[in-house]
Order: sequence, then structure tokens, then C-alpha cells
Amino acid sequence: MAGGGFCKLPNGTVVVAITLPSPMDGAGSGNPVRFLVHAANRARALTRLRNVGLRAVYLRGNAEPPTPDEITAVLHHPDGLLWRARPEQAQELWHPIRALLRPAVPVRRPA
Repeated sequence: MAGGGFCKLPNGTVVVAITLPSPMDGAGSGNPVRFLVHAANRARALTRLRNVGLRAVYLRGNAEPPTPDEITAVLHHPDGLLWRARPEQAQELWHPIRALLRPAVPVRRPA
């Protein structure tokens, strides 16, 4: 089950934080991944996550809102869409969404 929340900023935008089972293990072994999205509103934030391939993402309630450190991280990133594999460990750095979605093996194009 996804846990998450949002925080409305003084300029009217929102930061949405959602914790999901890892999309890297097809079975969802329970290793959580925390996603942060900065957008104009909650609907657009969830649309941004759906557009990168996380189709069944919904935000119900505000049980796990983003921390001040998470808000700072997503505001200072040019894409405004970050993830971290182990949200309980503050030592792990945030990664751009491109690092999660890029293929593990480079695609070779025929000459």
C-alpha cells in the first residue's frame, strides 16, 4: 500500500511525497522507494509520476507528508522529480527519475 502526503508551498505549488514498493523487483518484495514531485498542484504531481511509468499511483490522505529536507531537495533539482531507494536512511542521496528509468544494458543500434 502506498503511503504519502503533500505540502503546499507559499507560492501556491505543492511537493508530493509517495512511498511505494520498489518497481525494480517485479513482485514488489517490500523494499520501499520514496518519490518526491514538485508541481503546480497535486493532480499534476500525480500525472508526472504516471507519465514516467508509475501508472497506479494515488494519494489518499496526508499521512506521510514530505519533510523539510525532502522539500529542499526537490526544490533544488531542475527536474523536480526525485527518488530514493531506502527512505529510512538519510545517508543515501536522492536520484533523478532518469536514473531509475534508464535501461540496465545499453541499447546497441545496428550499423
